[in-house]
Order: sequence, then structure tokens, then C-alpha cells
Amino acid sequence: MQEKWLLAALSLALLLGTCSALYEDQIKKFDWRGVNVGALKQSRVDLNHFQPRILVSTHEGVVASLCVKTGELVWRQLLEQKPRGDVKLLQVSGFADDSSDTAAAPMGSNLGFDMLTVQGHAPALVRGWNTNMGALEWEWSIMPMNTERAQDAMWIYSKSVLYHVLPAWRSHLEVTAYFASSGHSTGSTSKIIAPWITSESCTLSGTFYVCTDGKQLISLDLVSKSGQVIRTSLEEEPKGKTQALTGLNGVVIVDGKPISVNKDQSICGDLRSSSYAVGSFNYRKILAYADLSSGILRINALYLDNCAPVAELEQSLPFPEHFGTPSLSNFDCKQKRNGEGKSCLFLFSTTSESIVAVQQGRVRWSREESLANVIDSQFVDLPLADTEGTLENEMKGKAGDFTSFERDITSAFLRRITTQAVQIRSLFLHVIGLGPPPTDTQRAGLVRDSFGLHKMLVLLTRAGKIFGIDNVSGKHHWQLYLPNVIGFANDEQMRLIVQRSAKHFPLQPLCTILGKNAVSGNGVLYRFNPITGKVSEGGLVQLDYKIKQLSLLGETEKDFVKGILLLDASNKVHVYPEYATPLADGMYLYTADVKTAELDGYFVKYAGGQLSSTHIWNARLGGHNSEQQIIGVAGKNPIEHVHSQGRVLGDRSVLYKYINPNLVAFVTQAPDSTHKSVLNLYLVDVVSGSVVFTMTHRKVRAPLSIVHSENWLAYSYFNEKLRRTEITTIELYEGKSQANSSVWSSLQAPPMPLVERQSYILPTIVEALRETITERGITNKHVLIGTASGSIVEMPWHLLDPRRPIASSTQGREEGAIPYIPELPLPTESHINYNQTVARLRNIYTAPSGLESTCLVVATGLDLFVTRVAPSKTFDLLKEDFDYILISIVLVALTSGSLIVKHLASRKLLKQAWK
Repeated sequence: MQEKWLLAALSLALLLGTCSALYEDQIKKFDWRGVNVGALKQSRVDLNHFQPRILVSTHEGVVASLCVKTGELVWRQLLEQKPRGDVKLLQVSGFADDSSDTAAAPMGSNLGFDMLTVQGHAPALVRGWNTNMGALEWEWSIMPMNTERAQDAMWIYSKSVLYHVLPAWRSHLEVTAYFASSGHSTGSTSKIIAPWITSESCTLSGTFYVCTDGKQLISLDLVSKSGQVIRTSLEEEPKGKTQALTGLNGVVIVDGKPISVNKDQSICGDLRSSSYAVGSFNYRKILAYADLSSGILRINALYLDNCAPVAELEQSLPFPEHFGTPSLSNFDCKQKRNGEGKSCLFLFSTTSESIVAVQQGRVRWSREESLANVIDSQFVDLPLADTEGTLENEMKGKAGDFTSFERDITSAFLRRITTQAVQIRSLFLHVIGLGPPPTDTQRAGLVRDSFGLHKMLVLLTRAGKIFGIDNVSGKHHWQLYLPNVIGFANDEQMRLIVQRSAKHFPLQPLCTILGKNAVSGNGVLYRFNPITGKVSEGGLVQLDYKIKQLSLLGETEKDFVKGILLLDASNKVHVYPEYATPLADGMYLYTADVKTAELDGYFVKYAGGQLSSTHIWNARLGGHNSEQQIIGVAGKNPIEHVHSQGRVLGDRSVLYKYINPNLVAFVTQAPDSTHKSVLNLYLVDVVSGSVVFTMTHRKVRAPLSIVHSENWLAYSYFNEKLRRTEITTIELYEGKSQANSSVWSSLQAPPMPLVERQSYILPTIVEALRETITERGITNKHVLIGTASGSIVEMPWHLLDPRRPIASSTQGREEGAIPYIPELPLPTESHINYNQTVARLRNIYTAPSGLESTCLVVATGLDLFVTRVAPSKTFDLLKEDFDYILISIVLVALTSGSLIVKHLASRKLLKQAWK
């Protein structure tokens, strides 16, 4: 017995010794996380369950349960990533087309389910879930013989049987039935000849496979033994794609009109709406439909048995513009607590990828799921307070007219006294309650703090929605939605650019979104105030040309706006705004074709009031057979400051860094018959077109992450030969003499740089890399590594340093280099998001704060995580537990002591003088 107690105590001691954690008061003090599920795909609202819930599946491969009252997550399960995680069927027990069908487990069996999902195609995974906890109860899978055809497979659930429908376009359909809970086949596969089926014109509505053919619908009942072909005439040829109406077997939506191909299912024929949903009300099946007109959302419903309207459900409400166009997904009704009628909850998905719940004529809650696909981010400084702004304006006046200031000191003194008098008067009026009302930004707390840590986080999403979020509290201050605006060709996303910051008081900051019109393909610009979210200086601008490349110019003297240089498809250059055109003279641009790996360089010239571009160089990185494709491009951060120009060696000499601001890294990949896959790295000067350095990796492949800063480069990849993730680092040096210490010129560049390189092993899959950045570049550089497990690791550069010596040496110790060890540690204390996992992490963005020691960080993926890091600790900030009382007492004591000693010393000197 004593041995057992001793063993238990030893085990507990070992566990306590390996624990590491934050202090309790530090949790979520400098960070916050937003949890998302993604754009809605399928949903089931159940208000009459003993635990009311909303079950959803999303386009991001997530199944989840939402709280009916608030929309918060009850539980969430992340499935495999696409295509294996693509949910093709979501079936909830009791929600089949046949209302008597349930999925309860037989007596003595555990093969029932609350919710069933079918996902992927090779293999297809069928899973049964417990919806109270989100636990997986069972699963089975099937592997198709032809994986290419299986991509188009569809699934039907009917009377506890799953039907796998596999089309062979313009030939036939193969239908196989399985018992839903066990996966056992019910018999042989039936083959139905259907030479008219195509992927563009067909859909599955319950057990009916429906195709459009001119002015008719051709349908087949897949579970019927007769196999009869049903033809239904249409009034006109459909303009859009036919969609199935979930909940009604054999009913499809053709150009907004429901049409039944099932003789056993009647439908009201005079309806036309943008979205429909089927449910029950007063124990009768109803069809609800919703339309948006002039900003008003109208919801109506009718009984399916007699087409009579359901007056109790008719409602209209103002629908915010930033949600986009709504589509009714599902609804349910329940008896009110006071017994006076029923209350219904309508769930909508929108074009801006929001999930909106409407109840009793108002928006009850909403979820901004477009934040699951953030494509760009900017931290914008907040505006100054009124008093600070007045002082800033005064100082700018002095700087602008320094000569007159020297000539007239009296006027400057009077201006300062007048300003302070006005400030005292404003303070007095504010105290007695007669002062001017605060502005909207001041009322919202959007005022710049002393250390520049409080900023507006502007996020651009793939759906075209823009958010203004407080980076400290996570509050959404404003939202904008740009319909019909998408990313560019060549796999380039929309861009978010800051044209003017908040540092130019009293001018307001200015941001611009650049994208492509989804209809015409021409460029689109949208200018807005990032603090208020309001349209600014032109708003939405539709360009008459396609954008091929863009670059940011220097600030104009007129209004401190940085112009945007645009290269169109015909290689003509444009500047927006136009008055910044002269600043484009002498600029260089480059373009890169991802598929052909071809680079082109252009020189921009301004002469005679016109801009022109000249093609000056071309580089083909695709190889002799053009098989290589560009999979990664990394330039340097344009706001980066390099504090140290060199590195001190052990012999006290200086090794100068090769700091080329025009250096861009390109990574290409191509299949290889010998090495399976080959990855090539190219460092190209995009002004002169010269290739500075190249390196080849064999038997490696994506995922690739790359970061480029100062004179170094780091990139990660997967080594297929050794089955592990590796990270390679490169440093470039000019040598022990510097060609030009003041100005860099790519046209008169120094000789090829000295290259130091090294590779390391990482015990995890890397999803993103980003370097920390600070205001002046004095703080040490760290690399933030986003892993597939959702953690963000802060890796000091001295661990990634390619100059780490193989063996310990005197010179290495003098330089402070750690001896080389191939395995990089990932200690838990280096995880900046501790237990706040970022699901499906894709990108990490960094920005400087007002403190040199602190860097602001936002990590995006399915979730959103915002924090700040201090690579060299907070050397410019007092600690939180700093003892102000003690230091005050010491200062008072020292001051008093010095005064007393001074008085005693003077008395002593006086006495000595009288002797």
C-alpha cells in the first residue's frame, strides 16, 4: 500500500514539474480570439427539442451547433480539409422528407444517430453524431472504383437507407443503397440509362434526379422500381441553374418558381421568390419564402395543402445593407410561453457570408462568418484627442513657417497662451456640463493612446466584406460590403491599401480596396475612412481597364495621400488620384505569371503630362519545358526599418549586410521523373532583372511558407524523402566593405553577395511564417511560425541563424552564435496563443506599435486571434507590478534629504566664515 502511495506521489510530482502556464490575471488581457464556422451550407433549426438547437454544416468543412437565443457556438467539429471534408449530406433525425422517418437506434444497438453527415468522395465518410455534445458515435466509409467520377457523386437519405448516386455524364446513373447506420449494402447496384444528363443542367431533389432540357424537365425516380422517365413542360427555357427545394421530394426551383415533378407532391404554381424553405405550422406543412426589396426583407408563408397564406408568419423588417442579399435556409416554430400563438425563428445565409436569425419582425442575432476567410489586414492609427490635435496643428504650423517664427517670437508666445486658454475654458465647460458634445469616435473610445497600442484593425474578407475592429477589445465598430467585387486573375486576392494614415491632423485617414468587377472584369477602387467606415473621396470608382499590377507611390505635398500606380492589361500605366501622376516618374514595376513562371520588368516615365511604360527585362523561370510554376512570392515589408547595417564578428571586424530593397524571392515547383518533385528558389532584383541567387531542393514539395526581411530569408517545405517538415534560412552579406552606405541603386549594385545557408528540422507542419516588425527596427527580429495544430510559435532568429557553427568555437562564442543542432525546439512558453487555438490557420500579419519593444499581431484562418509580442521584452515600458509608492517615497526622501543637507552645509560654511 505504501508503494502505491509513493508511486502516486511521484507521478503527481512529475506532472507538476512539466506544467507551464500564464498567470491568471494575464489570460486574455492583451489578446482575444474570435471563433467562426464558415459560410453556411446546410442547416436545421429545431426549437421543439428538449434542448433547442441550430445544427449547421459549412463550406469550410465544419459541423456545429448554435445557440438559438444568441447564435453562440455550443459545439464545433472540424472535419478533414477539402475535398475530404466537403459535407454533401446533412441529415437530422426526424427531418427526412417522410415525417415518420426517424433514426433512433434499435433496442440493444448503438447505431442510431441524432445527426448523420456524408462527406468527401474518395473515400466517402458516413458519420453518426450525438448533437447534444457533438461527439462522433460511429462511422463507415466506401472507396469508389473510379475516383474522378466520384467527385460528382450525390447522396439521398430515405427511410433509414442511404442511396449513393454516381452519374456518368451523357450515359447513365449508378444507384447503390446502403443501410445508413451500418454501411452494409442492401443489394446490387442498379444502372439507369440516362443519356441526357449533364453536370450543368441536373440536380437531385429528394429521390428524383431532375434535368433541364430546353423548355422541359426530365426526371427519374431513383428508388422507384418502374424507372419511368417523367417529362414536365415549362413556359420558357430556364435562365439560371435549377435548384432543389429541400424538404419536398421532387420539387425544384426554376428561375425562382417552384415546380413539382412528383405526382404525389402538389405545389402552388403561382409563386415566385428568391428563396424558399419548408417547415410545419399548426401541424400542417407550410412553404415559407423571403424577398428583399429596397432594403426591406419580407417573409411570407402558405399552407401546402390548400395554398392559403399563413397570416401569423407574415412580417417585414429593415435589412442592413452590409449583410448583402439574404437566402432563407431553414426555420422552425414553437408555442410561446404565454400560450398566445407561436413564435418562429428564420435562419438566413447571405452573400456576404453572414448567418442572420430573424424572429418576430427583427434581427435577433447575426454571425459574421466571412471572417473565416480574411485575405488582407491593416492596423490603422486612431485619431488624436481634440487637445492633442490642437497642439499637433500648432507644431505643424511652426514647422511649416520656421523663418517667420524666428522673426516673430511674440506672436508664437501669444498663440501658445491663446491655445492653452481655450483648452482651460473647454475643460471648465466640460466639468460643469456645458462643453461641446464628444464626437462619434470619442464616444466609441477610438482615441489614440500614449503608446500607440490601441489601433483600428481593418480586415478585408474574400466575400468582399470589410470590418473595422478594435484591436484591444475585439468590438466591431463598422462593416462594409462590396457586392460583385472579387479577386484578380493569377490567383491574386483583393488588396487593402492605406493611402493616408491618421498622423496628418486634421486630415482623416484614407484606405482603398482594389479588386475586380465580377461582371465586366475591369478594376474597381473603393475609398473609405478606416476609423468610421464611411465613404471618402470618391467612394466606389469603376475603372474602364483591367488591373495587371499595382504599386504605392510616395506622399503628395497637397494632402499627404499616397498615390496608387496601376498597370493595365495593355501595359499602360495610370495613377489614382491623378494629381499624384508626376510622382510616378522613374518608378519600376514587375509582373509574374504564376502558371508559366515568366517575369517581366517595366520602367515608368512621365513626360509631357503623360505616363508611359517601357518593357526593360524578361526572365523565364519555368525551365526548358516550362513545367515549373510559381508557388510562392515574398518581398520585403515596405515600412521596415533596418537599424544595424552589419554584423560584428569575433575578430571585431564588421560583416556588412546585403540590404537590397528591390530583392524579391520567387519559389517554383515542378514534377520530376527522378526526384518526384523539385523546388527552386530564385532571388531576383526586380529593378534590373538580375538573378542574385538560386538554390534547388529535390524530393520536396508544398506546403510552402516564406518570409523575407532585411538581408535574410526563411522558408519551410515538406521533405518527401525523410517525411518531415524542414525550414531553410539564408543570409546575404556584401562582405567586410560596403559599396554605398547611404543610397542603394540596383543599376549600380555591388558584386554578388556572400550567402550563408542552413536547414533545420521542425516537429510540426508549418502553415504560415511572418517576421516581427517594430517602429525603428531596434528590437531583435523573431519569426512567428503558424502550425497546423493552430498554435503560433515565436522563434528567435538566433535559433534560425544560418551562421550557427557546427562545433563550438571561440569565434562563434564571440559572435554569440549557438552551436548548430538540426532539431528546433518548440517549447510551450514560446506559444503566444497558449490554449487559444487558431483553427485552420492560414496567415499571420504584423504591424509596429508606438512602443519600439512591441509588435502587434493578428492571425487569421477559420478563427481570428489578435495579440501583441515583445521580442526583446518591454525594455521601454515599466512592469505592471512596478512599485510606484516605494519609488515615490524614495524620491521624496532623497529630495528632502538633499535640501536638508544643503541647508546644513550652508550653515556650516557660515559658521566657518565667522571663525
